[in-house]
Amino acid sequence: MKIVYSTNELKQYMDEAVSVSNDAPVLIDKFLDRAIELDVDCICDGKEVYIGGIMQHIEEAGVHSGDSACSLPPVSISDELIKELETKTKNMALGLGVVGLMNTQYAIHKGQIYLIEVNPRASRTVPFVSKATGMPLAKVATRVMWGESLRNALDTYNSELIWEDNGVLKPILKNHVAIKEAVFPFNKLSGSDMILTPEMKSTGEVMGISDSFGESYAKAQSAAKNDLPREGKVFISLCDLDKEFAPKIARGLVEEGFSVVATGGTHKAIVDAGVECEKVLKISEGRPNITDSITNGEIALAINTSDGKESSKEDGKSIRRSVLKMNIPYVTTAAAALACLEAMREIKKKDGLSPKSIQEFLNS
Repeated sequence: MKIVYSTNELKQYMDEAVSVSNDAPVLIDKFLDRAIELDVDCICDGKEVYIGGIMQHIEEAGVHSGDSACSLPPVSISDELIKELETKTKNMALGLGVVGLMNTQYAIHKGQIYLIEVNPRASRTVPFVSKATGMPLAKVATRVMWGESLRNALDTYNSELIWEDNGVLKPILKNHVAIKEAVFPFNKLSGSDMILTPEMKSTGEVMGISDSFGESYAKAQSAAKNDLPREGKVFISLCDLDKEFAPKIARGLVEEGFSVVATGGTHKAIVDAGVECEKVLKISEGRPNITDSITNGEIALAINTSDGKESSKEDGKSIRRSVLKMNIPYVTTAAAALACLEAMREIKKKDGLSPKSIQEFLNS
């Protein structure tokens, strides 16, 4: 799979695809720019539907759902859209005659809901949703598949439920936020690139849980061995598509006491917005450059996004390899950078992370 941004890139990809297999079809999709992706896990017994959880992805369209972090409950979706998602999911489950688990993936773009895919089976998010809500979805679905009614199966586990006016059953979520984060094998694979694409790269997942999005996200990063710093120098290098986010990210970091360094184009976007920022050279621009700063232990966090253009590809890869080698926490999407900013604010506000068991949240 490859994301292309121009006619020339498409022609180049088609030439490569034809050289590999002249007869195989090539599927072309168009992304909804800056769309919010969501996963919905539900159980249906053919008559009623239980919405186990609605998860909002942190990364935007273009990143495989298995590689994206996600939040349960959603953090920026209106109650009206959530009700609509529940209704659409219920109607599809009943219309398809599903008995057991079903996973549905949606995108929201400019307030409009788009259906990405429907899978009448368990998804990789089922363990996460089960832990976050206290309802063992796989056990309930198994009882339903053996002929038990959904309500009886749910009642077996004595969980508090809500019967919504749109005809769906839901768990009563306590005042906590659960974040699922993917775990990647990059540090074990020599020469691998950390940039996330439509192809799945993760080999596991972890969960962070607390009473706020920021702390949960910070806990998830820590569990994924990507601990966020409390102080120091943050390196920012954003591709042209993401440069609009540079001032907001840099300003937030400076407000939290961090210093910021950036390469040419990103540096200009930050300084033009009136935010203090130090300029650092790319690898191709001479020495000392950003890899020297990374190797010297001067960088506490690296934010580096890519659009795959040839002109910046090698520089970006070299930077990311240096980050991996020095075991520096990193971010490769603008959306994740903003989530990290919120997480670092929360860490400083609470003076660190507070461990607490899942059961304490579910039983409070």
